[in-house]
Amino acid sequence: MPYIYLAIAVAFETIGTSAMQASQQFTRLWPSVLVVLGYAISFYFMALTLRYMPVGIVYALWSGLGIILIALIGYAVFGQKLDLPAITGLGLIISGIVVIQLFSNTTAH
Repeated sequence: MPYIYLAIAVAFETIGTSAMQASQQFTRLWPSVLVVLGYAISFYFMALTLRYMPVGIVYALWSGLGIILIALIGYAVFGQKLDLPAITGLGLIISGIVVIQLFSNTTAH
């Protein structure tokens, strides 16, 4: 169950951050409302995840997965380009997530 909560938290964080870009610095009402709702729902489900996993691990997974998804959405939806150092850094984030999941005893397996 904690991974379902975490997945929901990451999904809504991604929605909120994507809406932040679409809000044009909070000058558009509905994307701005979506930012607030997205983050509120994300934090709620992240808090539920904290019942099962330590805060450092939850936050590392939440932020790392969010960074990857936002980078992909930025590329696909907003036309933002990624150079080789950015792609390398994203690869290192993915590697860190994999290491945590495969080798850490602090996650809920």
